[in-house]
Amino acid sequence: MFLVFGCKAKKQLVQAIVSQPAVTDSAAVPTVKTDNSKSEKLAAIQSRQINFNTFSGKARTRLEIDGKGYDVTLNIRIQKNKQIWVSISAIAGIEVARALITPDSIKIINKLQSVYLKKPFSYVYQYTGRQINYGTVEAIVVGNAVPEFMNADAQISANGNNTIISGILNDLAYQTTFGADLKVASLGLSNQKSSQKLDVNNSSFIQADNRILPSVIAISSAAGQNSFKADLHYIKTDFDQAIDAPFKEPKNYTLIN
Repeated sequence: MFLVFGCKAKKQLVQAIVSQPAVTDSAAVPTVKTDNSKSEKLAAIQSRQINFNTFSGKARTRLEIDGKGYDVTLNIRIQKNKQIWVSISAIAGIEVARALITPDSIKIINKLQSVYLKKPFSYVYQYTGRQINYGTVEAIVVGNAVPEFMNADAQISANGNNTIISGILNDLAYQTTFGADLKVASLGLSNQKSSQKLDVNNSSFIQADNRILPSVIAISSAAGQNSFKADLHYIKTDFDQAIDAPFKEPKNYTLIN
């Protein structure tokens, strides 16, 4: 159930070249280049991220939580910057759990055991680092780059046709790899001090409502003795459609820690 936390136009890059003024010395003066490639590359990547107001997706999912495996179907609905609603179904489409994630809180209803959970968002830190926030989760679910890692202090390098953005943010080492189309291919986060690690791999990109997103998202997270894996395979996706996110805390269920 921790899954809910866990879990084209390309812009042509331009490099301005500034020539030194002529000198009387016969020695050749090398051309000096003004490097604007970093800001332009970041802007180009930003332009390839998915903009949306709402998202809904259905994904066949394999979960592994602390070594135990489950095959489920996730129905995910997002109202951007506000909430992520998830319905988890098992065999024969029977709903076994429902979750609601907001920037401040996490709520989960476990229908199998007639219990529910109410926690601040910081509850996810037992499976991730403290640098993870609501926006990180939202970005991962739709295959976007994490906004905090797209900053002027990040290092940009190339590996073949791929672009790599890496750096350290508050003890969290991050590395995002973008494919030739500037879409996120993988994300790696690690904090050695707290023994926390999160890896995301995106593949099988599809087009939905004129947007390109991964149809397969593999998530692996470990924090101390806790571990979590989820392989999502989207079979249906929609953007900017009217959505509802029903969630009511059942009066006859037991609140648990």
